[in-house]
Amino acid sequence: MLRQRTLGQTVSARGIGLHSGVPVTLSLKPAPSDHGIVFRRIDVAPARDIRSRAAAVGDTRLASTLSDGDLKVATVEHLMSALSGLGIDNAIVEVDAPEIPIMDGSAATFVYLLHAAGVEEQRAPKRFVEVLSCIEVRQGEKWARLEPFFGFRLEFTIDFNHAAVDTTGQQVAIDFADTSFVDDIARARTFGFVSDVDLLRSKGLALGGSLDNAIVMDEVRVLNAGALRQPNEFAMHKALDAIGDLYLLGNPLMARYTAYKSGHALNNLLLRKLMETPSAWRERTFEDLEHAPVAWSRQWSWA
Repeated sequence: MLRQRTLGQTVSARGIGLHSGVPVTLSLKPAPSDHGIVFRRIDVAPARDIRSRAAAVGDTRLASTLSDGDLKVATVEHLMSALSGLGIDNAIVEVDAPEIPIMDGSAATFVYLLHAAGVEEQRAPKRFVEVLSCIEVRQGEKWARLEPFFGFRLEFTIDFNHAAVDTTGQQVAIDFADTSFVDDIARARTFGFVSDVDLLRSKGLALGGSLDNAIVMDEVRVLNAGALRQPNEFAMHKALDAIGDLYLLGNPLMARYTAYKSGHALNNLLLRKLMETPSAWRERTFEDLEHAPVAWSRQWSWA
């Protein structure tokens, strides 16, 4: 049986919120089968939970934010990407502030924390959302699509008219069956432009951003010391974001995701359209490992 997975023990870390600029303590805790990923704000009394699901995504300005009334947890996509990449179905994410810490701007620190916690297989079967027919959303020239695929594959294209980005690969193709999330995806950092900083901060965004947690560019070059971590780091980070956004569905997807210049808002719109089209998907489990896609078991062996 392809089983659900949780953490072996609780792990914690402290960092700063990318947009709020507020220090945050994060704790990742084990959770029972069929619990899902639940975010818990412990800085309010009593502590309150927000379950990871597409309908809970509210603000999508430069991040994915989960909301329940006045309660919010922002910038969840990098952590969700790591949880997806390591096949974690059930966990409690405790924070003492309204945002997940940005750490180094990638998913690598969260992978490290999950490795430190260890993984525990559970008795219940892993429950997939299998896409049965094509679902597509568009906003102007931007689009995102889900199609049937026996596994999990992403193809993401960016299009930036910038000297530093144009010299790198602006398209990535990832198949979880032969691409390692830990080695090939997790270390790709978020990025931004000096010219946008004042406007973003006037809107209460990017208050915690720095060269320590993002790739920053002026009109022609990268300002960070040292080279990019990988030649296609810009496009790969957008794919990393998409993996996290798609995992906000609440279950792993069996699908091919293709996108052009998509972002958090369009990714969430795609999930909502999928959920609103019952004929386009079904829940699927695998009692026999020989009949299951190799994508997720391969990720675990690499992890």
